[in-house]
Amino acid sequence: MAKTYPCERVDLDFIERAPFRFVSTVDLAITPEQLFEVLADAESWPHWATLITKVVWTSPEPRSIGTTRTVSMRGNIVGDEEFLAWEPFSHMAFRFNQSTSNALSAFAEDYRVVPTADGCHLTWVMAMKPNGVAGRLGMTVSQPVMAWLFQRFLHNLNRYANERFAASASLSTDPPTPNA
Repeated sequence: MAKTYPCERVDLDFIERAPFRFVSTVDLAITPEQLFEVLADAESWPHWATLITKVVWTSPEPRSIGTTRTVSMRGNIVGDEEFLAWEPFSHMAFRFNQSTSNALSAFAEDYRVVPTADGCHLTWVMAMKPNGVAGRLGMTVSQPVMAWLFQRFLHNLNRYANERFAASASLSTDPPTPNA
């Protein structure tokens, strides 16, 4: 079993004050309920967040604050997550409690969903505190690439959601067939 490193047990306020924050947004042509269906589906994450290889929920349903899961990522990195917020169809947030990488001393993500006329708007914030001077320097240098990558994940999410819900969307928007 790989060695794990504890992460700071940050609260929701860390997301606003973290030394490194990446804010990405996307308009989706799906409902907030459909988006939460995707976010709750362990199998969906590797399809759009391509650094993720596997997600395993480690708490039973229903999901709520305190729910846990394990996320495996490329580079043999595994993070144990705990949810700090779970408001169905509008807000979820989690932090790493421990990781097999010691590159970050604190890590949290925040997903905020707002209904729109055409579906919903997602704002995703990834908040990080790297370990040590080398970690801060490395993150500073890689910020533009990381920001691009995270926004790319949301473009992937949009494509994945459109494909996943295309059948139900076409069923609900097709005009009724006239009787013969």
